[in-house]
Amino acid sequence: MYQGIIFDLDGTLLDTITDLANAGNFVCEQMGWPQHSIEAYKKFVGNGIPMLVQRFSPAEYRQPQQLEQTLAAFRRRYAAHTTDCTCTYEGIPELVQELYEKGIPMGVLTNKEQCFAEQILKQYFPSQPFSVIQGAVANFPPKPDPKALLFLLQQPAFAGKKILFVGDSDVDILTAHAAGLEACGVLWGFRDRAELSAAGAEHLVEHPSEIANLLEKELCCSY
Repeated sequence: MYQGIIFDLDGTLLDTITDLANAGNFVCEQMGWPQHSIEAYKKFVGNGIPMLVQRFSPAEYRQPQQLEQTLAAFRRRYAAHTTDCTCTYEGIPELVQELYEKGIPMGVLTNKEQCFAEQILKQYFPSQPFSVIQGAVANFPPKPDPKALLFLLQQPAFAGKKILFVGDSDVDILTAHAAGLEACGVLWGFRDRAELSAAGAEHLVEHPSEIANLLEKELCCSY
């Protein structure tokens, strides 16, 4: 049975895409570059902010020095407007509260930079229900590399337990599998069913309540 859950953040717990897109398009506008649609940004995100910046930058402006300058400009803008439009997905607060009350350990593993991850989770989940929050830091490569997830699995809340990884993209499914975990793909996020299925997600859910039901089913089947 599953004895704990580790969530992705963007597109799984929180709908952050408008704030990410607005920050990216602000930088594009300042640079005189073409701007991009929300749908485009849903494909740009998932591999960390440096890769997001590279993807929204025109090909001729992707030299290392230029990307560093663009990255700095994006960080400044996003830091000032991190939660203008961001919100929890319907049913997520209830799910998190239910799991917390049942004593099921929860963690977050995201390619969002650590400072942004901690800031945004503190705002939307002030009761601090997550045992561990792991964002992008220098000593861990971004997902789908499993090193950060393997580190989380060694923490007291998760060590020796069967953990389910929950995310909205193929990056999350591949990360889970690389660490030897089963994965649940959520269909309310930034990517679609076809991508999650192709990546090999063991479970697909259309509403957060189904995650609680999934755990209940596992618990029942374990007796």
